[in-house]
Amino acid sequence: MSAYDVQSGDKVHKGDPVIVERYTAPARANHWVTAICLVLLALSGLSLFHPSLFFLTGLFGGGQLTRTIHPWIGIVLFFSFSGLFVRFWKANLWRSVDSVWLSRVREVMLGHDENLPDVGKYNAGQKLMFWFMSALIVLLIITGLIIWDQYFYAYTTIPTKRLAVLLHALGAIGIICVWIAHVYAAIWVRGTMGAMTSGKVTGGWAWRHHRKWLRELVGRPQ
Repeated sequence: MSAYDVQSGDKVHKGDPVIVERYTAPARANHWVTAICLVLLALSGLSLFHPSLFFLTGLFGGGQLTRTIHPWIGIVLFFSFSGLFVRFWKANLWRSVDSVWLSRVREVMLGHDENLPDVGKYNAGQKLMFWFMSALIVLLIITGLIIWDQYFYAYTTIPTKRLAVLLHALGAIGIICVWIAHVYAAIWVRGTMGAMTSGKVTGGWAWRHHRKWLRELVGRPQ
């Protein structure tokens, strides 16, 4: 297995039970800043998307203030997610075992983990979410800048802005769907939420869900 599945902060602590450090404190903080930005952007964006959702602007101090802070939260999201991308892109590179895992997704849904191939730090589903999220955030930041008239009105044409508005809306819907799937998976797989709050998982959890990652981690000089 390639070494990029194990990162510098990953460690195994012997004991009963065995504890595995999966995420460092900076990585967890980076993740939660990104998550909070996504929630705020979803709420503020939806409030401006349709009149029936305009009441959501009350969460941000009204319509005018919502329009002002929405793009700035987007800028924070972009830089925050860029930090996550730099941290995790190597561990999310697609490998042949991921195609096998994906072909057995029915076994995943049925909870038959014994029929799945051993995977590294992330399985195929997690990797797909990572790359979809990456692509959608790039799309949203580009289209968002195009339609940010306060600063970029003079640099684009009306037809370009219209196309950007459409793509921005579609990208927003897409990223909300990916976010919902991400949260559902984190709740569905017991121990996942704890990994991103405490940074640690049990050895049993790591063995069941990310066996190749654990094997390499144990075999690495401590």
